Amino acid sequence: MPVVRPTDAVPFEVHGSRFLSYVSPSRGSSQLCAWQLSVPAGLQGVAHRPSREEVLLVLDGELRTTLDGVVSALRRGDALLVPADGELRVDAGPEGATVWVTSTPGLEAVTADGDRIMPPWAS
Repeated sequence: MPVVRPTDAVPFEVHGSRFLSYVSPSRGSSQLCAWQLSVPAGLQGVAHRPSREEVLLVLDGELRTTLDGVVSALRRGDALLVPADGELRVDAGPEGATVWVTSTPGLEAVTADGDRIMPPWAS
């Protein structure tokens, strides 16, 4: 289906954040995955290493990222390129954040304690 409306997106709740899957292999895409991430105000994320590149584009609010030890505050319109195997932690600012994320099929993530996550919003 080439048009995906917000009511068609598949929701997932993980680590206190909400993921709305719009594009993924399970929804007919062969080369891309895309989802909207909502991070509630003040939430501190879980450090992880994605196996594929990701692009995070802030749609609203403020996102505080730590990428390979470098901390950045991202606001509406700012984008972050996360390299494969880069260590990423995503924290929300005081008002929370809404982010558009794009990656490729096969994405997995490994947390600092060694847990391997195969995100269903990217499958």
